[in-house]
Amino acid sequence: MANTDPKVEAKAADPAASIQMTEQDVTERLATANAKVRNHSLVAAGLGLFPMPVLDLVALTGTQLNLLRELGNLYGTEFKEDLVKKLTASLINGYVPLQFASPLASALKAIPLVGQTAGSLSMSVLGGGITYAIGKVFVQHFESGGTFLDFDPTSVRAYFRQQFMDGVKIAATSGKP
Repeated sequence: MANTDPKVEAKAADPAASIQMTEQDVTERLATANAKVRNHSLVAAGLGLFPMPVLDLVALTGTQLNLLRELGNLYGTEFKEDLVKKLTASLINGYVPLQFASPLASALKAIPLVGQTAGSLSMSVLGGGITYAIGKVFVQHFESGGTFLDFDPTSVRAYFRQQFMDGVKIAATSGKP
């Protein structure tokens, strides 16, 4: 039975078209991955505004896990929630200021008015920045052919810090025109 798909026929007829198509697929996949990272980061920044301490951390963790699940699916790597939780915790814990910043920002929300405002704004920026950095680190890892199983948090800490700072800038300006 002959295949009548013009893309498949073009690939078979012209090997260069096959290479070009593959490059286009990679470009599209990377664009999709970056859009997922940005969208989840903006959601995480919005969750930081949630007024309830601790629940914001739970929602943030869920958003980050959902991002990594979607990225894993995009790159064809199996998502194992327990493993991914350990990997992200190790990645974040490697950046000492973040170990305490998110729980502290969340706890500030328990203080009426001033604490709620400061905690919400801090948690919003931190949550967006952390989510962005986690996403960008995993996109880089997956683009290089990695999986969740061979991810080494210690080898990407400098890149994580850099991406966290970029993510903080995006989260801080996401609500501004």
